[in-house]
Parts: sequence; structure tokens; C-alpha cells
Amino acid sequence: MADSRTLPQPPAGGTPTVLVIGGGASGNAVTILLRRAGIAVDLIEAKPDWNATTGSGITLQGNALRVLRELGVWEQVKASGYAFGSLGVTAPDGTVLFVAEDIQTGGEDLPATLGMQRPQLQQILIDTVRASGADVRLGTTAEALEQDADGVSVRFSDGSEGRYDLVIAADGLNSATRAAIGITDKPEPTGMGIWRIAAPRPESVTRTDLAYGGPAYIAGYCPTSENTIYAYVVEGCRDRTSIDPATYADEMRRLAQSYGGVWPEITEHITDPKKVNYTWFDHLLVEESWHRGRVVLIGDAAHCCPPTMAQGAAMSLEDALVLAELLTSGRDWDDELFQAYHDRRIPRVRTVVAASMQIGQWQLDGVRDADMAGLVGRTMNLLKERP
Repeated sequence: MADSRTLPQPPAGGTPTVLVIGGGASGNAVTILLRRAGIAVDLIEAKPDWNATTGSGITLQGNALRVLRELGVWEQVKASGYAFGSLGVTAPDGTVLFVAEDIQTGGEDLPATLGMQRPQLQQILIDTVRASGADVRLGTTAEALEQDADGVSVRFSDGSEGRYDLVIAADGLNSATRAAIGITDKPEPTGMGIWRIAAPRPESVTRTDLAYGGPAYIAGYCPTSENTIYAYVVEGCRDRTSIDPATYADEMRRLAQSYGGVWPEITEHITDPKKVNYTWFDHLLVEESWHRGRVVLIGDAAHCCPPTMAQGAAMSLEDALVLAELLTSGRDWDDELFQAYHDRRIPRVRTVVAASMQIGQWQLDGVRDADMAGLVGRTMNLLKERP
């Protein structure tokens, strides 16, 4: 725990105060870590349900699991998810072409990979934030930020106001806070779109398998518990406004039914359009500093990449860990500290974003002799180092 005498104090003295905008993985994680250090944290989340029911599944590599262990939730995550240590590549007909052992980026004492239902992970983090004593307000946004040398005054959507020593913007890919502080970077589509659904786990599915080729770029699945998987099909992105949501199941089933192996069993469950999600792959990397004064970006507000390496959540969780470590180190909360956070994160994040983008671009360009295994191996070995 940092010596609070070295931290910036609110006008009346006392415990430093932090506002976290956004209750996704990075916002929840940084809240938990700062509360553990005795720092007062308010967390606001725009969604009234705190995104507790959103999403099908998530693939967590070892370096993400390492952060979840630091948060004190690893045992719950392990019990809720499905751990495995290899990746299969198949032909479109389901024939297994090869199986590669995953690199344990979180260390030898953690699984290489764990799949779980995204709402389960979110609920575990929500419960931990609640238990931390953070002040949480749902269905609330920050409408205006005004900074001075001593802190940030915030006006909220419910008409209330607050004063903070620091604001952490964890409000996602389309961060309103990022724009409000004058950072003009915006996410851009990569050219791919993905169909996702949660489904019962076929007994033979014990790892992620990816099929390249066929009517889509990728058809894959990941076990998320003893009883569930999430399955996905990646194609060229289409105008979302041209697709009637009532046809989502038909669209995904049309693509999925061309694949063999366990796909016929999965396809039987692609029937309810409300359970199918369609979205584009986007990418973003804010190269310049991730802060302006006493407002600092974290997670998808600063960077995102297509899930071709399953590192999006891991990068966001690592941001939370590094920022919290610096904020509780006893150093002054000043430009030097926030620049140190950026300088420590940017090389690692840049490498992951670039590799994720390259893999997708090879597929878009139809490159058959790309050194995908080499690129993934080099990147994953780098991620074995602590952030």
C-alpha cells in the first residue's frame, strides 16, 4: 500500500479520490486494485445492467489469467471456465491438420488458455468490485470534465457533480472521454465481421479448433465450461444496417453448415436470432500519451485489436495492473507517472495490435505461405514477460 502522504490530496485533505468511467474488464480491475490500496474509488457505468448478460464467450490466455490471479478471482474463474493447453487447426471438412501446444504466457503454474462465458467473468468482477467498497452508479455517464492543477470536476448525467484527484477513462472502444480530452484517434474497421453464438459443448471439444477456408475466413469454437462453448464464423464485413436482426441465425447457420467435424452438431443450435451476435473487427492504437492532465485512458479506450490472437481482454487487464501499480507506488500522480504508464505499455500493446492485424490481413489477402506460427510464437513468448 502506498504512503498516502505522497499522493495528491483533495482540497479538504484525506484519501485520494478516483473516478473510473466504465465497468468493463479494465475498469473493474483497476477499481479492485485501487480499493485494495485504500484509495477511494467511484465507478460509473452507462449500462444499467453493468453488461452482466452481454456476450457469448471469451478466450483468456495465461497473461490474462495472471492478472485475474492478482485480482484475487482466479479460483472462481478456474471453477467457472474450461482450461486447455493446445490449439487445433482443421480443414473445412473437420479433418485435423495439426495440433500445437499453447505457450503458457502466465507462467507454468497457470493454464495456457481458459475459455469461459463472458457474463460469468463479468459477474465475478462485479461481485469483487462490490465487495471492495467502491461507490458504484449504474446507468450513469460523465457529461462534462473540467480540469485544473489540483484535480477534475465532473458533472454526471443524473445532474450531480463530483471532484476527483484522477479520472480513469475505461469507457471502451468508442470512448466519449477520449474525445472529450482532445485525443482524436478513432477505431477503424479491419474488413472482417464475426458471427458468434453460445452453444452446448460437444463431448469431443476439449480445446479451440480453427478451420481456415471454406465460405468464411475462419470457423472456430472454444469450450467455455464443462457444458458450453462459444462458436464463431469470421467473414468479410458487411453493412450491418442491411442485415435484418431477425435473420441472424439464418445467416450464421448458412456459413456454419459448410463445415464438418463437430460443426453439424453446433449448427443444430443456431436457431434463435436473439442469441447470435454480429459485429465488425476494429483496431485502434493511441500512439501518443494516454493522458491529458489528470484524465488517463485504459483498455479499449486506448487500444483494441481483432481477436485473431485472443489478446484484447489480456491487454486491458494488464493496463489496469500496471496503472494501479504506479498509482500505489508512492510516487506523485503527475505527468511523469502517467507518461511512465504509457511508455511501459505501448511497446507491448503495439506488438500485439500489429500481430493481430497482420494475421487478419494475411487472411484478407489470401496469403497461403504466411509464417503465422512464427509470428504467434514470437509474440506469445514476449508476453511471458511480466507487463
